[in-house]
Amino acid sequence: MFIDGSLLANYFMIGVGVLVVAAFIAGYIDAIAGGAGLILVPACMLVGMPPQLALGQEKLVSTIGTIAAIKNFIKAKSIIWKIVPVGIIAGLSGAFLGAKAILAFDSKVIEYIIFALLPVGLVATLFKGKVVNKKQDMPIKQSVIAVFITCLLVGFYDGFFGPGTGSLFIIALFLINRLSLLQASATSKIFNFSSNIGAFVAFAMAGQMALLIGIPMILANLLGNHLGSMHAIKSDGVIIKKVLMITVGLMMATLAYRFLVA
Repeated sequence: MFIDGSLLANYFMIGVGVLVVAAFIAGYIDAIAGGAGLILVPACMLVGMPPQLALGQEKLVSTIGTIAAIKNFIKAKSIIWKIVPVGIIAGLSGAFLGAKAILAFDSKVIEYIIFALLPVGLVATLFKGKVVNKKQDMPIKQSVIAVFITCLLVGFYDGFFGPGTGSLFIIALFLINRLSLLQASATSKIFNFSSNIGAFVAFAMAGQMALLIGIPMILANLLGNHLGSMHAIKSDGVIIKKVLMITVGLMMATLAYRFLVA
């Protein structure tokens, strides 16, 4: 189920420190603004992971890491549980189908798909900050159909690519279901967790995960999610959006050099 062997030894020697730091930053940012994949997928590819493995590794780390954020949001009573069950089913199903779809592509094609879609995930994450800064006083809209369709589509995107999924969930919950920023951030973690599981299963079945590297990355991501969710409960995370834009911009520039020049 999991990739192992000499390939992992090279990753440990060259890039495990980079990946652990990236996992921590991704967890911290994801708990507040969404966008863990914007950090993890490029970081995994920059240390030499094939694109399928980079996508699978992001699911391995993010699926487990987000549990820390969910725990804190549950304690803060920020999750809107009435819309959760249908969202979980739709998100999980959509992500499984999306992951199966992306795995059907050739490795080189996936590299270009990732590079092309990174800006989409980044724009979604940054646009989220523009939308949810508005005051939200309207009653919550608990539409089962709207939640199902939203989570199915966003879940498919999560499985097919991933980066920016948390932000897309937050935007949808704010605009469609009229949740506040904190409620949308908290509830999106449940939906994102379910979509991560759907993609996780598909990538694990395809053997596109590196478990040994994943262990320290998961621990770092758990810590990042814990600290980030505590920050999210107390603040609006404005500084995180600025850090995210700078970090992802640098990673995209490096990937562009690798694909187009190197």
